[in-house]
Amino acid sequence: MPEEEQNVVEISDEDGVVTKCEVYDVIEYEGKSYALMLPLEEEDNEDAELIVLEYIEEGDECYFKSIDDEEEFDKVCAYIQSLEIDEYDDDEDEE
Repeated sequence: MPEEEQNVVEISDEDGVVTKCEVYDVIEYEGKSYALMLPLEEEDNEDAELIVLEYIEEGDECYFKSIDDEEEFDKVCAYIQSLEIDEYDDDEDEE
C-alpha cells in the first residue's frame, strides 16, 4: 500500500457524515496524543480547516476520539498554533 493511502482515514461526525482525511501529524501534549487531520474532499486544501482529534493506541489498535472538553480543545489548539509559529521562525533562520 502506498504511504499516502496509509495516512488516509475516514471519520464520521455525530450526524453520521463521513469525511476522508489525511492524518497530517500526531502530536504529544500534556500526556496525550492528538491527530491533526486535513479533509481530502476540500476543493482547495490551503483553505481546509484542520480537524483535531485525540489519538488513542490500545495494543495493535488505534482510534480517534473527539475532544469534548472545550478547555482541553482550546489548550491543544493554542499549542498547535505555537508550533506553527515556531516552524515559521525556524524557516526564516535557515535563509
